[in-house]
Amino acid sequence: MKLKAMLSVLFFTSIIIMGCENKTPEAAPVKKAQPVVKNINDNAVMAPDFELISTDGKKLKLSDFKGKVVIINFWATWCPPCRKEIPDFVQLQKEYNSNLQILGVSLDTGTKNDVIPFMKEYKMNYPVLYGTAGVVRDYGDIQSIPTTFVIDQNGNIVNNFVGFHEKSVFKAEIEKLLKKS
Repeated sequence: MKLKAMLSVLFFTSIIIMGCENKTPEAAPVKKAQPVVKNINDNAVMAPDFELISTDGKKLKLSDFKGKVVIINFWATWCPPCRKEIPDFVQLQKEYNSNLQILGVSLDTGTKNDVIPFMKEYKMNYPVLYGTAGVVRDYGDIQSIPTTFVIDQNGNIVNNFVGFHEKSVFKAEIEKLLKKS
């Protein structure tokens, strides 16, 4: 019994001593999310085409919007940063009406019934499509939302963003693409 007690004390003491040692270097400060692709059309990659069902039951394809700048925003109703971005997308769609098409791809699963009421509450003026595992895979196995892709008029991915970004970031992307055309 004494041996067990001594071993237990020794074990916990060694854990405490090892746990208090600072062998790891100090963590670097967290940087603001940066675009993955920085220069438009440098090594542009064709955006994977898809056909998804919209909230109004229509089948929409990405290729239906060739000739326009397209912003594909992967989001969900329960995601706070997504909720924060959506009013900016509504404003951008209104501002660039004929030159831009925003497509919301809802990744709601258990909350799928919340999508249409959410759209009404946020006055979403662009199509919302129900995402599938296939489209998530095709766009790089999306791990975080919001994730947003900027597609040029020829269907190439020219930039993507993970996490919340200000309206000005997307506006600058749209302006660059419209000047090129």
